[in-house]
Amino acid sequence: MVNDVEKRWSDPEGLRQAIRYDLAIVGITALVALVATVWAAGRDECLSGPLLCDAASGIAVLLVPALVLVAGGIGAFVITYLRWRQGRVWPIWQGAGWFLFMLMLVYVSIGGSALAR
Repeated sequence: MVNDVEKRWSDPEGLRQAIRYDLAIVGITALVALVATVWAAGRDECLSGPLLCDAASGIAVLLVPALVLVAGGIGAFVITYLRWRQGRVWPIWQGAGWFLFMLMLVYVSIGGSALAR
């Protein structure tokens, strides 16, 4: 079992797995954001006006990708817990989860300010 005080947390394969996981979640989020934006732009209510012309399109473009990032962050924290229970190196996955949560906050902050205009 890893002693948390010793801080011998070198796990190159675990780092690669966490990076691949985060990149996959970010890619899925970008794809979901693109699909939500295309859906919002193609609605009959939004054909002549701005892209985010009503609440439904704003919610779709802002919250659906944010929910993907939250789910990815929670998934990373579940992996963190499982690795901790197995006595393996876990802080890498905790960092991956916090990275996804930070990305979600940035996305919602920027999107929310754009939606408020």
